[in-house]
Amino acid sequence: TIEKVNNSIVGISKIKNKGNTIFLQNGAKNLGLGTGFIVSENGYIVTNQHVSGQKNSVCYVTLEDGRSFDASVVWADEDLDLSIIKIKTNNLRYLDLGNSDEVKIAQQVYAIGNPIGFEFQRTVTSGIVSATNRTIVLNEQDEIGNEKSSYMEDLIQTDATINPGNSGGPLINESGEVIGVNSVKITSAEGIGFAVPINSVKAILKSFISTGGFEEAYLGIFAYDKNVIPYLDSNLQLDKGIYVVQVNGNSAAAKYGIQEKDVLLEVDGVSLEKMCDLRSYIYTKKPGDEVTFKVLRNKKEMQIAVKLLKK
Repeated sequence: TIEKVNNSIVGISKIKNKGNTIFLQNGAKNLGLGTGFIVSENGYIVTNQHVSGQKNSVCYVTLEDGRSFDASVVWADEDLDLSIIKIKTNNLRYLDLGNSDEVKIAQQVYAIGNPIGFEFQRTVTSGIVSATNRTIVLNEQDEIGNEKSSYMEDLIQTDATINPGNSGGPLINESGEVIGVNSVKITSAEGIGFAVPINSVKAILKSFISTGGFEEAYLGIFAYDKNVIPYLDSNLQLDKGIYVVQVNGNSAAAKYGIQEKDVLLEVDGVSLEKMCDLRSYIYTKKPGDEVTFKVLRNKKEMQIAVKLLKK
């Protein structure tokens, strides 16, 4: 099963190489080499946003058989560190997607990627799921050198070895199904790797593969789950729901009255435990659709209907 998976792993670079392959010595360093995996026979590929670059940019893909393609970034999300890119070809072998909500602690997993470039392309490492719903703090510098902290939530933690070139590669279960996308923005600890759950992007992939496009509905909030709350405020108690920390101006959420410090308990009757629950649900909607939230504000529950905008 794992050998079959290898056929669907690709190398991704931001720089077009003058030679006949991007898998060079020092490829990861010189070319910003990362990994991606094919999810449809007609050329859709998933990787990390920090590997591919922003939406509407171009990156370069090398397939297992050595063919190289220009790829367009059709969707990207910096907070999730995920992107979807497209190459123009057909009849590709692609990976099946598993259900990341069913991931169990201590289950066997495999990470596949290109850790250092040409010599080690398509390296498979094995391990177990060490934890689920992990939150990590990222301390990064912005363009003008100011420190900023952000959080990546709902991650799958594994002890399968993940190196910089593995970034964007799949974390797969024993059936060969993708359950996560490996991300190595986190390099501070040995023996700890993280993957973004695949369910985060399933609805988007389904839309691209079936229709060739994805019309993203825009809600305009950022919320944290109870795992993040201790970082923000040790006095704040959150038993369920997700805590709104930011409402963007001119967004659907702002227009219809969702406020910072609201706790969102449900959307359309679906209970919300994690920010990715909300993201995954909104990704199934179109601009103009209406969703109804059950909101806890100042210890009182209320219903707020929001008409989603176009992103």
